[in-house]
Amino acid sequence: PPKGILLYGEPGTGKTLLAKAVAASTNSTFIEVVGSELVQKFIGEGAKLVKEIFEFARRKAPAIVFIDELDALAAKRIEVGTSGEREVNRTFMQLLAEVDGFKPLDNVKIIGATNRKDILDPAIIRPGRLDRLIHIPIPNKESRLDIFKIHTKSMALDKTVSNEAIIKRMEDFSGAEIKAVCTEAGYFA
Repeated sequence: PPKGILLYGEPGTGKTLLAKAVAASTNSTFIEVVGSELVQKFIGEGAKLVKEIFEFARRKAPAIVFIDELDALAAKRIEVGTSGEREVNRTFMQLLAEVDGFKPLDNVKIIGATNRKDILDPAIIRPGRLDRLIHIPIPNKESRLDIFKIHTKSMALDKTVSNEAIIKRMEDFSGAEIKAVCTEAGYFA
């Protein structure tokens, strides 16, 4: 089985929700980290944090390490100029070492999520690392209707409300945007 997968797509399409569902359905410990939180201002701190996260995951296995906003940490490397860029690179190198270094991951899987697959460093998505790339698209009409029903199930909708008409007006909406519309409608009611 793959060590890791990458979920990519527009913001609000449910990448984080999907990762949590995978962890719940496999009875795994879910460890959620945000890429930008791993980038520390003090030298060596970010790399140490990455190492500690994976040590913790090994102790709590089976575990899923979910790295949201992976692009904040794993963007294409450039010729390093500032000390901040060097620190991001050190943290990224530690992440690569944890994913396929000498210490086996055992029963730890990694799920990365990004809105910007185009700027990821090829080293993170090469075979043996996060090599299963799964695009999470904007929901289609049927999915929008399902999402709408989930977020309005505890609401008393007027009989004149046409789900079809509302869903048609939500074309190109993400799941998060549909939820926001339902929440706002509830406030206005």
